[in-house]
Amino acid sequence: MKRSIGLRPLLLLAALVPLLLAFQPSPADARPQHVQPHKARLIRAEPPRIKPEIQAMNAWTVGLAGGLLEGAPIRLAAEIARVVDDGDNLHVLPVVTRGATENLNSLLYLRGIDAAIINSDALEEYKSQVPDIQQRIAYVLNLFPSELHIFVRPEIQSLGDLAGKKVNFNSQGTAAAYSGPLIFSRLGIDIEKTFIPHQIALEQMRKGEMAAVVFITSKPVDAFVKGRFEPGFKFLPVPYESKFEDYYLPAALDAADYPNLIKQGDRVATIAVPTALVAFNWPANTNRFDRVARFVDHLFSRIDKLQGPGFDAKWKSINLGATVPGLTRFPAAQAWIDRQPRTTQASQ
Repeated sequence: MKRSIGLRPLLLLAALVPLLLAFQPSPADARPQHVQPHKARLIRAEPPRIKPEIQAMNAWTVGLAGGLLEGAPIRLAAEIARVVDDGDNLHVLPVVTRGATENLNSLLYLRGIDAAIINSDALEEYKSQVPDIQQRIAYVLNLFPSELHIFVRPEIQSLGDLAGKKVNFNSQGTAAAYSGPLIFSRLGIDIEKTFIPHQIALEQMRKGEMAAVVFITSKPVDAFVKGRFEPGFKFLPVPYESKFEDYYLPAALDAADYPNLIKQGDRVATIAVPTALVAFNWPANTNRFDRVARFVDHLFSRIDKLQGPGFDAKWKSINLGATVPGLTRFPAAQAWIDRQPRTTQASQ
């Protein structure tokens, strides 16, 4: 009995040898590269069949580039996905990226990305390499403004005093790291730029090793509300001028935002970078256009849910009719607004 069991593997191997030899290339197949082979008979391969449930899952999926894991945009993207979810009828996938500029890059070039959350001035980087950038993407929603905060030491009295001095713009990939140097370039002020976490830079400011820090985010910023600073630490005003009209909006900081740093009744003029939900401007009557159009309809129709309890407070200030400098509105978004009664539009 034991002998017969031991022979079985050998008998099986012997039976497989002819089959294995049948799949080995013959000497005739190992022809030199310069010998012309006989014309092969072409056999058209059948495309793999995709299960209906998998087709349904992918038919109405929208990729949304959100940004850095620790940033506000990816949190808003996740909240959007929760509210617009409609099973097989609509599925939004928030995607973590390297930041606002990377989001625009993903929207332009990454497969599966239909929408993104960007800062409006991210368009500046693409103007030379993508001259028609403002035709290739369109905005869906102006989400919120990110105010420019230029916080300086007591000896700094004006923007001009920062020339040649150390100014920190937070870690690479953040809004400040991209927009901050761009804004200083437009102001014509040459500074020594650093890109380290703001917590470290603020400590260096206290020691006199750093002249200023630049935050670009929605006010109020916890670091300034909860932080304690010596007298003289302050925000510098940045007047809104024509040089900022292409991507930026006028804004202000006041005592309601930072009671420990701004006197009651005072206002510090500044500018804001709009953070916007944008979409690739797919041609009408295509599948990708229809996906984004359905996404827009679900989002706009359910915006009241986002403004309710359990969601980021930024949704409460959303105005569906607000524009984004430098871009036109996605056609389906404009059509949705146009369908609303005039009284509803006036309140948006």
